[in-house]
Amino acid sequence: VQLQASGGGWVQAGGSLKLSCAASGRSFSNYVMGWFRQAPGKEREFVAGISWNLGRTDYADSVKGRFTISRDKSKNTVYLQMNTLKPEDTAVYYCASKLNDGTYSRISAYNYWGQGTQVTVSS
Repeated sequence: VQLQASGGGWVQAGGSLKLSCAASGRSFSNYVMGWFRQAPGKEREFVAGISWNLGRTDYADSVKGRFTISRDKSKNTVYLQMNTLKPEDTAVYYCASKLNDGTYSRISAYNYWGQGTQVTVSS
């Protein structure tokens, strides 16, 4: 399994970015795809998750109403649309996947990880 994250960059507070995660190497039909982030000096934290088949989603409280996770089955790609970005959103963002057990936020359950993409939000 390979997960390739892209789309990070620098943006001013209030701006938007869209991250992509291209997935390959297996069928993801029974998988959950997640986005996580890790800021300097902090632990990696859950941002958003989506079930591949039904598209059910879950979000961290800190991003609800601002971020949207989606997937394009035809492209085997998961997206994270990030709007109204804040300086505290600055982090390295990672995509990950795991078998669908009905949960989204438990980091230890994810067994496939992509490389990170840096998001920097300036005030």
